[in-house]
Amino acid sequence: MTEETSSAKEQADQPLPLEGVRVLELGSLIAGPYAASILAQFGAEVIKVEPPGTGDPLRRWRKMHKDTSLWWYSQSRNKKSLTLNLKDPDAQDVIHKLVEDCDIVIENFRPGTLEKWNLGWEQLSAINPSLIMIRVSGYGQDGPYASRPGFAAIAESIGGLRYLAGYPDRPPVRAGVSIGDTLASLYGVIGAMMAMHHLKVNGGKGQYVDVALYEAVFGVMESLIPEYGMFGFVRERTGASMPGIAPSSTYRSADDRYIVIAANSDSIFKRLMNAIDRPDLAEDPELAHNDGRARRSDELDEAIEAWTSSRSLKDALQVLEDAAVPSSGINTAAEIFEDPHFRARGMISEQPLPDGEEISLPGIVPKLSATPGTTRWLGPQLGEHNDEILSGLGYDAAAIQGLKDKGAL
Repeated sequence: MTEETSSAKEQADQPLPLEGVRVLELGSLIAGPYAASILAQFGAEVIKVEPPGTGDPLRRWRKMHKDTSLWWYSQSRNKKSLTLNLKDPDAQDVIHKLVEDCDIVIENFRPGTLEKWNLGWEQLSAINPSLIMIRVSGYGQDGPYASRPGFAAIAESIGGLRYLAGYPDRPPVRAGVSIGDTLASLYGVIGAMMAMHHLKVNGGKGQYVDVALYEAVFGVMESLIPEYGMFGFVRERTGASMPGIAPSSTYRSADDRYIVIAANSDSIFKRLMNAIDRPDLAEDPELAHNDGRARRSDELDEAIEAWTSSRSLKDALQVLEDAAVPSSGINTAAEIFEDPHFRARGMISEQPLPDGEEISLPGIVPKLSATPGTTRWLGPQLGEHNDEILSGLGYDAAAIQGLKDKGAL
């Protein structure tokens, strides 16, 4: 047995890191469900509650395979689907029974919604004092804006990100993905893991994790507020360059492609200047450190683009790689799909769909050396696990049928 095979077998024999953790997901679309998907990838049992008949709207978002979104298959992998009409008292009773044996509940309704359904923090934590609840909302559970609806696009605007995206002479633009949602998801998972550590290691009690979409965005805005607070400086849109950090921008190649070069450390800057035949700039004492380079960033960008525009993307990248200068073309989905590094790292994974066709999924992040996450199954059919979950709570076939007949299931 090779060392590599032995290592793979040892990993397969290890329980996944969140095995034994039960998660109840009450949210829809992205922010709450993406947090649950991360937990599911690392072994948690995730029971996703969906409205009967329609399910999570994500089932029909973007490109479809037959009648199901490809996004759904990816984001909902490893989850179990339970249909419940949360407005129905009998369905609420099912939630109460599930919560007795749950570690984490995840929800992303507008604040106050679950309370109206007898499913808020006070009600659920009274049933299970060790419960951890991730509550994702546009503006948080309190404050003057708490009752407002909020999606990622709004959070990115209020949190400061949207104002900085784009060029100064054009309207602000958005990123091509709902980054506000996914940032909130990550904060939710981090908060839940900290709360679980406090519960299990420090002898603490259950608590809820209050994640506001706008705060998730605001939390990654770097020096935006310190610079304004001290100097009254309002950072503006700067297109492809990074303000105050030089050189770091996007440059055109001779074949009309784009090269991103990040040479903003002192030693890398020197290597870049020598690689593009500008030793005069490499040795200029005014450019030895970032503050001096930032003052002359336009001059540096012109020098770099004069060099990149005389070479193809492939040739320029080879020179930069040889000089150990961080650089890249700007990948399309097609280029990512064919990239050998993505494949070598398991970042594109083929899985069979119900009809036997294959779907390519993004790999699992982060990578744990001993207990890596895995895709056990794709996003489930609506209500696929109703009987399994309810029978586990003590409902017999007649009781399950009764829930269906009255529209609770």
